[in-house]
Amino acid sequence: MFHDIPEPVLKRMKFLEEADARDRGDGTSLAKRLKQITPEVGRFLALLVASAPPGDCIEVGTSAGYSTLWLAFACRLTGRKLRTLEILPEKAALARETFRIAGLTDFVDFVQGDALQHVPTFKNIGFCFLDADKETYPPCYEAMVPNLVRGGILAADNATSHESALHPMLQRALTDTRVDAVIVPIGRGELVCRKI
Repeated sequence: MFHDIPEPVLKRMKFLEEADARDRGDGTSLAKRLKQITPEVGRFLALLVASAPPGDCIEVGTSAGYSTLWLAFACRLTGRKLRTLEILPEKAALARETFRIAGLTDFVDFVQGDALQHVPTFKNIGFCFLDADKETYPPCYEAMVPNLVRGGILAADNATSHESALHPMLQRALTDTRVDAVIVPIGRGELVCRKI
């Protein structure tokens, strides 16, 4: 699967990886940083999408579109489209540029706006990735889980790096009888839930 990533996607990934590394090293304020996943997490998420049951694919927290590239590539291989949401206008502009340059606009339904206004309307979800402001995780989790298809997957980033901020939501997921859940020690930690 990863051997087939088109050159424009690889080039944009490299550009965003370098921008993220600069942001983390030069003192760019947290609000302006891209705050994107690592490449190994991207591969992991792409494998999850490719293995997810039929249903909609959702991403909450697009940023500049790095994780979206991984997810959209997997969606393209499985004949799906990814719906991704970003609230910040400056990051939304970068994301639109990313999708155009990478040639994945046909596989991405981009929504600029508050995810909490959109998430309750999503049904028939095969896969969902949460990577937004941490206070949005609990309401997104509670809105998404009932609407996951059987075997549907919900993944949430920063399960170890932001464990203290996410502790109540993580404990909820790990004890939720509607899902099987585990924290995978990859990148900054990924909570992975599968709907029973």
